[in-house]
Amino acid sequence: QAQLVESGGGLVQTGGSLRLSCAQSGRTFSHDVTAWFRQAPGKERQFVAAISRRTGATLYSDSVKGRFTISRDNAQNTVDLQMNSLKTEDTAVYYCATQPAWHRISVQVVKAYSTWGQGAQVTVSS
Repeated sequence: QAQLVESGGGLVQTGGSLRLSCAQSGRTFSHDVTAWFRQAPGKERQFVAAISRRTGATLYSDSVKGRFTISRDNAQNTVDLQMNSLKTEDTAVYYCATQPAWHRISVQVVKAYSTWGQGAQVTVSS
């Protein structure tokens, strides 16, 4: 059974850092793409970053580029999201998700992902 479990969320002040981790198991091993999305209250879920298991290629949304770094450890089957210089607008529930293949457009699309974690709350206070 495919499973994704996020950890590492919490409360931090503006300018601080947090690191999220997504532990993967089951058939997600065969999925090339792992991505992070986030959803703030009353807003749609939005793409944050993605990484390819096969090539290591990464993609970031403009809103986090230069502040967030996505990385993966294939031996441990984990994907991390290092978040620096956090802003209040980064407050959201963060989800990791996987899809089988890397396509530059679909990696940013919520509906392209078949497996999701339960989410981790990140709150940035001013």
